[in-house]
Amino acid sequence: MSSMALTSYSNLPSPLDSVERYTQAVSAFAPLSAQEEQQLAERLQRHNDLEAARQLILSHLRFVVHIARGYSGYGLPLGDLIQEGNIGLMKAVRRFDPEHGVRLVSFAVHWIRAEIHEFILRNWRIVKVATTKAQRKLFFNLRSGKKQLGWLSREEADHMASELGVTADDVREMELRMSGQDIAFDPLPDTEEADHYTPSVYLEDHEADPALILEREDWDSQTNQRLGAALASLDPRSRSILERRWLSETKPTLHELAAEYQVSAERIRQLENNAIKKLRAALPSA
Repeated sequence: MSSMALTSYSNLPSPLDSVERYTQAVSAFAPLSAQEEQQLAERLQRHNDLEAARQLILSHLRFVVHIARGYSGYGLPLGDLIQEGNIGLMKAVRRFDPEHGVRLVSFAVHWIRAEIHEFILRNWRIVKVATTKAQRKLFFNLRSGKKQLGWLSREEADHMASELGVTADDVREMELRMSGQDIAFDPLPDTEEADHYTPSVYLEDHEADPALILEREDWDSQTNQRLGAALASLDPRSRSILERRWLSETKPTLHELAAEYQVSAERIRQLENNAIKKLRAALPSA
């Protein structure tokens, strides 16, 4: 690669700013011959030559653009798809072994597509549509496998399921998922229709009202104070019986407490009931 081409690398526009300018810029980097590619790959592998890595990457950027354009039907910015594909190209260059006898472009296609696939799955929908391996396979083959814009027929769903090694139910479920669309939670600022129906209308969280939250916190505070005062007013024996009968993990029976305090089980029951009445009287009514 010429020194002029390498110098222009620092001024390479970002695909996020202008895909057209970026495409024109990467087209200026001439493809490498098989011998040039072999030499650069050997320099990178044997000597960790970063200049060689850069030349390998620059000469294949146009190839990433070509692959990324094939995913334009998912409604995501082409510049973002190119950026993700470039990451895959960099990973491929780092792992490329010239001794295997294949061209870098053949080796890199897997890495480029893998990064683009991951980006699409992360960003195509707010709610993830494909998480398992089978679902991912369906996601990227369902569009190309359709012969019409409408829903798949039973025969088409069965054929696609057989081709991809999944069930017909998996095909129909993914088709349903992909047909859904994300909608704004709140009405758009420029929407003037009075009947504009968005999730914010019917998913209102009444529990999030600051006034209600403050009221509940004040109620809880008063309840805890009164409960503490009521417990403090109990005599030590009644408080101990109540705590052990209601707050302990291993609750003793009335007869066990009766034997401990050397009174009847009926007396223990009376002390417990009286303590509970005092606590209830101290708590604010709802």
